[in-house]
Amino acid sequence: MKVAKNDLVLVISGDDRDKRGKVLRVFPAKQRVLVEGVHFIKRHTRPSQSNPKGGIVEKEAPIHISNVMVVCPKCNEPTKIGSKILEGGRRTRQCKQCGEIFD
Repeated sequence: MKVAKNDLVLVISGDDRDKRGKVLRVFPAKQRVLVEGVHFIKRHTRPSQSNPKGGIVEKEAPIHISNVMVVCPKCNEPTKIGSKILEGGRRTRQCKQCGEIFD
């Protein structure tokens, strides 16, 4: 997967199109990411010790990886991600537009 935790991403399709947010969690097996402030769902919860009233709670839900693009920290534009192998055999992620190395 080319998206990692703490990356800044732009949502490119769906109801939350053109919103930016930080990746909170990545689910590689399901090809989904959890983005901060994007794709809220309503969850009906019963009363518990941590939430004595219960009720309807809004929380973020994962979205598919194909619906987000990584935003380059240098050029501040959504970009495709390429991989580059450095000396010593270490693989890094690279911006396709400006060539900035992410990792």
